[in-house]
Order: sequence, then C-alpha cells, then structure tokens
Amino acid sequence: MGQTENVEKAPKTSWFDGVKAEFKKIIWPEQKSVVRQTIAVIVTSVVVGLIIALLDWAIQHGVNFLVGLKF
Repeated sequence: MGQTENVEKAPKTSWFDGVKAEFKKIIWPEQKSVVRQTIAVIVTSVVVGLIIALLDWAIQHGVNFLVGLKF
C-alpha cells in the first residue's frame, strides 16, 4: 500500500456563509427582461396549445367520418 500524506484541509466555514457567498456571485436579470421573457413563454404556450387543440379536433372529426362510412 502507498503511504498517505497528512494534507492540511481548508478550514470549514458555515454552510450558510458559503451559500451567501455564492448568491453574491449571481447576476440577476433586470425586471424588464424577466417580464418580456415571461410574456413570450405564455404567448408561445397558448399558441402551441391552440395548434394542438386544432389538430385534435381535426383528427377526431376525420376518424369519426371514417368510422361512419358504410360499405
């Protein structure tokens, strides 16, 4: 087995001090930017929802038409 060296560890600091230090490094976005991005997400979600609803309606009526055909 190899020999282990006695390596000095860094002093332990409080967990909360570490979290506080990390939060100071964060670059928070401006409120105007957050509002614009939120509106973009909501509009995109509504548009995609409407497209899915329209496709669902069309497929449902297409299947009902095919099932109703009598040979």
